[in-house]
Amino acid sequence: MHPPAFWFRPRHRPGLRARLLAPLAAVWSWAGRRRLAGQTPERLGIPVVCVGNLTLGGAGKTPTVIALVSRLVAQGVRVHVISRGHGGSLEGPVAVDERRHSAAEVGDEPLLIAPFAPVWVARDRAAAGRAAEAAGAEIVIMDDGFQNPALAKDLSIVVVDAATGFGNGRVVPSGPLREPVARGLARADMVLAIGAPADRAAFAAAWPETAALPVAGAALAPLDTGMAWEGLRAFAFAGIGRPAKFFATLRALGAEIVAAREFADHAVYDRRILSRLDSEAHESRAQLVTTEKDAVRLPPDFRRKIIVVPVRLALDDWAPLDTALARIRRPMQRGTTSE
Repeated sequence: MHPPAFWFRPRHRPGLRARLLAPLAAVWSWAGRRRLAGQTPERLGIPVVCVGNLTLGGAGKTPTVIALVSRLVAQGVRVHVISRGHGGSLEGPVAVDERRHSAAEVGDEPLLIAPFAPVWVARDRAAAGRAAEAAGAEIVIMDDGFQNPALAKDLSIVVVDAATGFGNGRVVPSGPLREPVARGLARADMVLAIGAPADRAAFAAAWPETAALPVAGAALAPLDTGMAWEGLRAFAFAGIGRPAKFFATLRALGAEIVAAREFADHAVYDRRILSRLDSEAHESRAQLVTTEKDAVRLPPDFRRKIIVVPVRLALDDWAPLDTALARIRRPMQRGTTSE
């Protein structure tokens, strides 16, 4: 689904539709609180880092996971990632093999992360955590799952898209939140605000509650692949949380977007849709361009027609996260340390 515009109105002026949907939002919020209170989290023998968010989609969790994995691997830490595998059919636990598995089996995000570290997909996150630990992981990073009580978390990072923040501050369906801001921040250890400096400043001003936690700043930047974007006629399409961010990135690279097609997050592209995109791009004499996340959901034969724009997360300062990671790293059950 595409999020409705009223979700992102100012928190002090949510509008009539948000107010009318408040009773349903109260039910959603109650159900989430009950789910968290109704289960005792399982604790692994190794640290668990959760990268989550308070809103539905589009915050930048997966690039954050990749950045954390890369940081830890560079320090010699054996890090594994666990994921529910949104949209995948396999119940798991299964170790993701990007050469063998498809997005229909394990989800798109695990396929993006798998080149950087071992990834375990399972509907039961505790089972995925146990599989990672048994396979020799020293630290587990949980991609999403902040609202899931199955595993005890040693470090919880709430990722937020600074441009949209927490929207109107209301819970689904009145707003974009999975849970109330105050409740979520009370369980978090750190906030990672992703976006331009001006957007981050506006977010901090709109949500002063976040000042009670360490707040790190970061930005997503296209990976330099040597592609000459200037003047390229691009037929862009994206099925991510905020396709507009992708289109803005293309324009900033210098591409001329002749058409932009938005799809729902995790969209499944059937042959009918792909044929239409291919035909429209050909008629426009434009190059099909999409995101990494979309590309892994495409059939291999169609993927060859696409130019992909990879992005990576760059933190302003790693010190707050390095300090938090150092705090939770402890002697492993095997009697060794990751230091």
